[in-house]
Amino acid sequence: MSPHPALPRERGRETSPQERIWSALAEINDPEMPVNLVDLGLIYGVSVDRGSVAVRLTFTAMGCPASDMIMADIRERLLAEPGIEEVRLDIVWDPPWTSARLTADGREALRAWGLSV
Repeated sequence: MSPHPALPRERGRETSPQERIWSALAEINDPEMPVNLVDLGLIYGVSVDRGSVAVRLTFTAMGCPASDMIMADIRERLLAEPGIEEVRLDIVWDPPWTSARLTADGREALRAWGLSV
């Protein structure tokens, strides 16, 4: 599983299938706040093998009411990528999510939304 890479922020710079998947995941916002899943630190790793993608992810809490919606959004978005035929999601709780997993962009977005992080 690849760890969180520097996200390609410019169109046309994406060079690897994993970067492409990380970019796609960064297009998905948490339904409860205006921060994408990558900047929120929910994605722990990604692996790509031919037409199959495996994503390790967590949630901010075990009883997250948006977990089903987030998983459906991930599957829908990744299956829209050319050549992706299967998406496997592995929910992990160790290490647990903390605000330390937020990226600088994630922190800035939450502060702009009025949350203290």
